[in-house]
Amino acid sequence: MSNVSSIIKSIQDIMRKDVGVDGDAQRISQLVWMFFLKIYDDREEEIELLEDKYQSPLPEHLRWRNWAADAEGMTGDELSDFVNLQLFPTLKEKLNIQTASDDKEAKKKVQRALVIRNIFEDAYNYMKSGTLMRQVINKICEINFNNTEDRHTFGSIYEQILKDLQSAGNAGEFYTPRAVTKFIVDRVDPKLKESVLDPACGTGGFLACSIDHKRINYVKKSKDEEVLANSIHGVEKKALPHMLCTTNMILHGIDIPTQIEHDNMLSRRAYKDYGEKDRVNIIITNPPFGGMEEDGVENQFPATLKTRETADLFMALVIKLLKKNGRAAVVLPDGFLFGEGMKTRLKEKLLNECNLHTIVRLPNGVFAPYTGIKTNILFFTKVPEKEQPGTKHIWFYEHPYPEGVSSYNKTKPMQFEEFETERNWWGDEADGFKKRVETEQAWKVSLEDIVARNYNLDIKNPHVGEQVNHDPEELLATYNQQQAEIKDLRDQLKNILAEALADKGVQ
Repeated sequence: MSNVSSIIKSIQDIMRKDVGVDGDAQRISQLVWMFFLKIYDDREEEIELLEDKYQSPLPEHLRWRNWAADAEGMTGDELSDFVNLQLFPTLKEKLNIQTASDDKEAKKKVQRALVIRNIFEDAYNYMKSGTLMRQVINKICEINFNNTEDRHTFGSIYEQILKDLQSAGNAGEFYTPRAVTKFIVDRVDPKLKESVLDPACGTGGFLACSIDHKRINYVKKSKDEEVLANSIHGVEKKALPHMLCTTNMILHGIDIPTQIEHDNMLSRRAYKDYGEKDRVNIIITNPPFGGMEEDGVENQFPATLKTRETADLFMALVIKLLKKNGRAAVVLPDGFLFGEGMKTRLKEKLLNECNLHTIVRLPNGVFAPYTGIKTNILFFTKVPEKEQPGTKHIWFYEHPYPEGVSSYNKTKPMQFEEFETERNWWGDEADGFKKRVETEQAWKVSLEDIVARNYNLDIKNPHVGEQVNHDPEELLATYNQQQAEIKDLRDQLKNILAEALADKGVQ
């Protein structure tokens, strides 16, 4: 097996010599589109062995094998001109995305072309030196993505690349640890035919995990693979994570990931315009929190749910988009649990329209070093209208550090095996989780108590004494979260005042 980690380090070292590549973001963006084309070509080789009628969406001279694979091939100005004047213009604007034919393979070819065009619409070639670009390409060619070990190793490296980028990235954006995604998918248990949506899918961690879960537990015959592929849906507004997610889907055997959309789910249409045809069986997501949406996005939502806080808007949308008896799991910060104003109304809506049966309270450091904000996983099921209010009581489970661990970090992240106690305790939703018992980590709170607390869900473990946290990183993170909430309230008050003055004709 090739040493994927050292290859990527070598590639990054080569790119640092290129005057056109400025900083980590451009370096990673450059790396991702090049890897995408190599991965796509390797996958095409695999498909061509299985399907006699396969039609590539790429013109023959633009396929990786015909311009990049030869280590002694194009280099210098010739390679730069080819990439800038032929490759990119074609992939961005000139692929055939229309067909008048009813032929199944012709339609697939068009779908593949759409995937590639969407990938490259916001991609750029930052490298100025064709000589250095040839060196990078030759390094990429050392990895064989039809080799299972290389593919698996690269998946881990891909995640690390993203984490390196996000550690210097924007507020509210970070990678969800694999242990958390796996635990969530394991508990929600999406069945083969159930539609799965991540409305803020990032690089596709939840979707990839759902694919693996369905494939291991429910795919029994070749036709099931098509059902699986059609059941996976994701939306991501930023170009680089969208490209990573699409590539991730191809690495996970979804050859035509047209259902991974490059869009902002919060602004694509008004909240009231989402109907039954838009609803899904499963929603699993870790929406960006601590961030604010651009002006105007909140106007897509009803007055009672208006805010610019990204996580709150996604939470409102998740409730809206679940089918009756649909299941969801959402990662949210402590600020959602104790927040007031719009957050109170949103929590009331959640507890009325859904059965919020479990809140898993995660320990500090799960998302370190990207944020010190404490996080929670909310598990809930949409209930029919006649069964509302859906929540009668909520089980809380405080996930402890494993023995001998006082915090998580990059080199010692959370492990899936740590959730074994929760999994054994969990029980069955079909019987109302009647086998659950209170433990040192688990306790139950009635709806009446929650209403009396004005829907404050920040309920501490009654089995341990009052704890005061003096961790400066967490205190700073909490302060930043509170400042964001104060700004949100100010914005809401300004809007209310402006509307009131407008109604009275005051200029």
